Amino acid sequence: MKKKYQNIFFIFGLVVLALMITQLDFAQVWSGLHRAGYWFVAVIALWFFLYMFNTASWYVIINNAGQDGENIRKKVGFWWLYKITVSGFALNYATPGGLMGGEPYRIMSLSPKIGTERASSSVILFAMTHIFSHFWFWFLSVLLYVAIHPLNVVMSVILFVVALFSLVAIWFFVKGYKKGIAVSCLGLLSRFPLVKRWAQGFFERHREQLSTIDSQIASLHNQNPKAFVSAVLLELSCRIVSALEIYFILLVIMPSVNYLDSILILAFTSLFANMLFFMPLQLGGREGGFLMSAKGLALTASAGIFVALIVRLRELIWTAIGLLLIKFDKKS
Repeated sequence: MKKKYQNIFFIFGLVVLALMITQLDFAQVWSGLHRAGYWFVAVIALWFFLYMFNTASWYVIINNAGQDGENIRKKVGFWWLYKITVSGFALNYATPGGLMGGEPYRIMSLSPKIGTERASSSVILFAMTHIFSHFWFWFLSVLLYVAIHPLNVVMSVILFVVALFSLVAIWFFVKGYKKGIAVSCLGLLSRFPLVKRWAQGFFERHREQLSTIDSQIASLHNQNPKAFVSAVLLELSCRIVSALEIYFILLVIMPSVNYLDSILILAFTSLFANMLFFMPLQLGGREGGFLMSAKGLALTASAGIFVALIVRLRELIWTAIGLLLIKFDKKS
């Protein structure tokens, strides 16, 4: 990637990060860090390993979406891809709309190594797989809640809605995997008045490239189902293992906490936060999600606030790390 574009991504992310830091209550932050102690270090370190799951998923997609996998493996090193993965997520965290920041950065970084079309299809497929795993995680969490907690009418209705929503989304994504999704998305956009003209023009100019991207997306699902399943399982495993973060934090104030409840807290929190995807770092949505999930699992409101604070600090630290990594663009 050209240094000019690196600097644009870096400066934009840095400005947004600085604005988000100014929203913190520093007295509350210091109190939370003092209370968390060495568990906060464990939380930061945990994400070094969690990003390996994400990188491995993308690595599988890149190396199996085509016939020249061996040649690609020589061009794209795992640790170089790890750096791009972390920086991409940092931009996603800092950008309103979530996927509006990290995905262009990933495509522009990967294009010089494997070509624009292959880079675009792998990034789209990785984003799809990342989101796809969330729906599976939410659906499986509904089953987990039913298995270990008593139900009332209100909770039964909520769980039914979440399960139905997740299953419909899973069906939509499976359909997109089989046939590709780039052309379909442009077709959908062409029906909206505000972007209709732009979408139709873009489609006409890039019809061949979009069809190639769709064929590459479909090839992983149709021609290499093992690689497809591996990528999805890696992302789903990342969701499940990341509940250790909440488990570590709650151990500080609730030694009796169990890991299964930590999974449920993460599921409900991420669901609520993703409903407010348009906010940078999902400000407010994540905190509200923690409070709602804590109440739903008979935890105290103070426990929800404490967890939300530590998770927010972890996100800010890893966002800063990811932005700094943008400036270290060395070849694999």
